[in-house]
Amino acid sequence: MIWVIIPTYNEEKAHPVTLAQLLTQGGNYQVLVVDGGSFDGTCEVVKAEPRITLLNAPKGRASQMNAGTDYVKETSHTTDDWLLFLHSDTFLPKGAMQRLNDMEPNSSRQAGGFLHRFSGNDWRLRLVSWLNNYRCRRTRIIYGDQALFVRRALFERLGGFPEQPILEDVAFCKKLVGQVTPLLLAPPVQTDSRKCIQMGIWRSLIRVLFIILSIEFRLPILPRAFFQDIR
Repeated sequence: MIWVIIPTYNEEKAHPVTLAQLLTQGGNYQVLVVDGGSFDGTCEVVKAEPRITLLNAPKGRASQMNAGTDYVKETSHTTDDWLLFLHSDTFLPKGAMQRLNDMEPNSSRQAGGFLHRFSGNDWRLRLVSWLNNYRCRRTRIIYGDQALFVRRALFERLGGFPEQPILEDVAFCKKLVGQVTPLLLAPPVQTDSRKCIQMGIWRSLIRVLFIILSIEFRLPILPRAFFQDIR
C-alpha cells in the first residue's frame, strides 16, 4: 500500500488539477490531504472527492505531514507501506504509483524520490530544475517537491520530519542518507511554475543557489523571511 500525504494551505487554484491527475494513477494507494487551516475553497475541493481523506493539523509542512503519518499508524497494521509526500502543485509521472507498488516486496528499496522539472519551456526554469537535479544526484538530499517516498518503519525510526518552519525536507533527508541511499527515479515529477513566475524567475534561481550552497557547506538554516508564502 502507498499512502500519499499532501500538506495543503489555501491551494484551491492548484488542487482540482493536481488531485484529478493523481487519481488517474493505477495501483494500490490511499490519498490523505492534510490542511493547515485554509480559508479559501481548498477543503471544499477535497471534500468533493470521496476517494480522498481530509485531515487537519496546525499550519506547517512538517506538522501537517507528520499528522498524516500519525493517521497511517492508526489505520494500517503494516510498517512496510510506502509513505509518499506530495506537494499540492506537483504531478507524478504516468505509472508512478504502480511502479512503487511493484517495488514493495523488495526490502532493499527503502526510500527515494523523483527527478524534477517545472512546467513550461522557459530556459531559466529548466536551469533551476537542472541545478536541483544535479545537486540531488550528488547529495541524495531530496526536496519536498520531488515526491519523497519512504518506508513507514524507516520514517518512524528517524523520528519523522523535524518540527521546524522551513527546510524540514532537507533536515529529514540528511538523517535519511545516513541510513540508506535513496533511489532517484525518472521520468521526473512536474511542478506548476506559477509560484516561481509570481516570485520572479531570477529571484527563484538565486534562492535555489543559496539553498544549495547552504547544504553543500553546512551553513546555518536560512531565515524564514527568505521563503515567501505565495499562493
